Amino acid sequence: MIELYTAPTPNGHKASCVLEELGLEYEAKLVNISEGDQHTPEFRAINPNGRIPAIIDQDEGNLAVFESGAIMIYLAEKTGRLLPSDRAGRARVIQWLMFQMGGIGPMMGQANVFFRYFPEKLQPAIDRYQNECRRLFEVLDNHLADNEWLADDYSIADIANWCWVRTYRWSGVSRDGLAHLGRWLDVMKEKPGLQKGIQVPFSVESLLEDEKAQEEFKKNARKSLQT
Repeated sequence: MIELYTAPTPNGHKASCVLEELGLEYEAKLVNISEGDQHTPEFRAINPNGRIPAIIDQDEGNLAVFESGAIMIYLAEKTGRLLPSDRAGRARVIQWLMFQMGGIGPMMGQANVFFRYFPEKLQPAIDRYQNECRRLFEVLDNHLADNEWLADDYSIADIANWCWVRTYRWSGVSRDGLAHLGRWLDVMKEKPGLQKGIQVPFSVESLLEDEKAQEEFKKNARKSLQT
């Protein structure tokens, strides 16, 4: 059994989507980041950095693993799926996983902060991060023009990038004209494991259509930025 400590964010969904795709037995435990659960001594014992997601693998002597990318690699290696074992194939997957970890995630995260959460509208900051997100989307689109998946086969790299890119509207980033990226997004969203994974620990799919829920989410997000 795996314990998943998570919240309904793209990074949290990276872990739950991989768990669902691999068919692993797990129990999701909500970490309420707006209330500061991530800073409790109990959670810091699992992840000293105080961020979600994190897992405890009871089958491996209660091994704790934190950082979403590390969790994805660990689970893929545990099952022998979604990550090739040969050196070249593994490198191709991990480079696109790192593309998300070092580019897509941080840039969309900063776009979210300045576009959605920050109390002042600092247009140069908004433009800087939204433009960089768009550039990264174009990198994905160009690659997907000649490739069905980000690496040779469907992998944790696809899942990691999808969990973030699918939220492009929340970041205020356009994907107009990116047909290959759109094709890939459409294929990914039909996968049953991913559909289940983004419901963990609860669904926030209607957030963009519900103004009241949107304002409450932004208020809680601002609070979490101060902790």
